[in-house]
Amino acid sequence: MTVDEFLAAYQAGKRNFQGIVLESADLFDCDIRSCDLSRAQLQRAYLPYAKLSRVRLTQANLTGANLGNGFLQAADLSEADLQGALLSYVNLRGATLLKANLQSANLYGADLTGANLTGANLSQVNLSRAKLGRANLTNADLRGVNLFRAQNVDLTGAICDRTTISPDGYPLDEFEDQPM
Repeated sequence: MTVDEFLAAYQAGKRNFQGIVLESADLFDCDIRSCDLSRAQLQRAYLPYAKLSRVRLTQANLTGANLGNGFLQAADLSEADLQGALLSYVNLRGATLLKANLQSANLYGADLTGANLTGANLSQVNLSRAKLGRANLTNADLRGVNLFRAQNVDLTGAICDRTTISPDGYPLDEFEDQPM
């Protein structure tokens, strides 16, 4: 499917694009909220080299989608609006998410290895079991984020008020009401 075909189908009311392949898609500043770009039974939605700057994907489902295979093929989601999106097990390895709005998104098990999240709004995000090795979280807003069992997290310069961080293997409720 071409980008033009995808956008025409979306404008016609279609929202289910599970397993879609959109190589080198240029969706700059497009409004495609509430669409389903998740993994189909045997096919991951695949958007290598995608230009998704300022795209509006609020409440979208990208569960299991592949948006990054390292720095050369990773998607550019700078200033994208992914508020409330389902991003469980999404591959954002090496993706650019500068100043992206991910507030209240579900990134459970997501691979954000080497992703650039500088200035991103990650407040109230579920990053449980996410891979964050070498991710740049400079000036990212992590208020109320859940980092339970997240891997290789470096929070230097991040805003972390009320962030849920618990030691690996321990339920969060074991630490409630415990003296610090």
